Amino acid sequence: ITKTEKGMFAPIKAAEAPSGVKAVQIKLGQQLFHDKRLSKNHDISCNSCHTVTNYGVDGEPTPPGHKGHRGGRNSPTVMNAFAHLSQFWDGRAADVEAQAKGPVLAAGEMAMPSAEAVVATLNSIPGYVTTFKAAFPNEKAPVSYDNFAKAVGAFERQLSTPSRFDKYLEGDEKALTDAEKVGFKTFISTGCTMCHNGALLGGNLYQKVGLVKAWPNQKDQGRFDLTKNEAEKMMFKVPSLRNIEKTGPYFHDGQTADLSTAVKMMAEYQLGKQLSDADTASIITFLKSTTAEPAAEYLKTPALPKSGPKTPAPDP
Repeated sequence: ITKTEKGMFAPIKAAEAPSGVKAVQIKLGQQLFHDKRLSKNHDISCNSCHTVTNYGVDGEPTPPGHKGHRGGRNSPTVMNAFAHLSQFWDGRAADVEAQAKGPVLAAGEMAMPSAEAVVATLNSIPGYVTTFKAAFPNEKAPVSYDNFAKAVGAFERQLSTPSRFDKYLEGDEKALTDAEKVGFKTFISTGCTMCHNGALLGGNLYQKVGLVKAWPNQKDQGRFDLTKNEAEKMMFKVPSLRNIEKTGPYFHDGQTADLSTAVKMMAEYQLGKQLSDADTASIITFLKSTTAEPAAEYLKTPALPKSGPKTPAPDP
């Protein structure tokens, strides 16, 4: 593998150990990420759909939300999401802080009626009032929806998953097996790097799904539904391939459970190639070298502050 080929990628680093106010914000964000009281029925948290102990996904084709409502798109992994060019499949949120605000208020997801209702819930829990003050010490009203999002974002920005592949990119030739190196070469020569490149092997551009052959499921038109720009029909954010063996089912509709099938579909619909079983298996062998988890402390379910006497009850 040449230096130029390696140069299409970049290693990622583990999150640095935080201190001071930043550490308080991260701890607060971790609590908020796991707190089901921030949903209308007190039964869904951010972690329900982006389970940190399951590589940041729920394993469902589409996520179950308020009263069993099913979302229209697969829940992407939260691991390394902070480094993407945008959030959601259609890129409608600029960063993880903006993304954190969406599902809480979405009628089919956590279904809270308003940002004000979220703030009222947080203010009703004494432990949160104290921690928000410590996390945002220079603000007159530290318990706010903006600061909720900032805290969740601070936590999510710790979810970096450097792997053996990163050690290889940094010069450790023994970090990958010979079979993984062959798979890496196959990944490159097949043309996967047209979209899956950079530090995350994706996550850094939008692309039409069904680039050379019409995608079989045309119900969801991707960014076109957001922008109404004809040129963006079937355009979606390219997913990162880090941890891909653990983050199925695949694609925006979550209808492909098997990674081998997903790899072959990408070759066929994006590149116009029929990939052999052997080459498919080789590519997957390489992709498995990107599997890793963030620091263990961020996989823990944190203790949550106790509800206060005025904490709103869930809907019946």
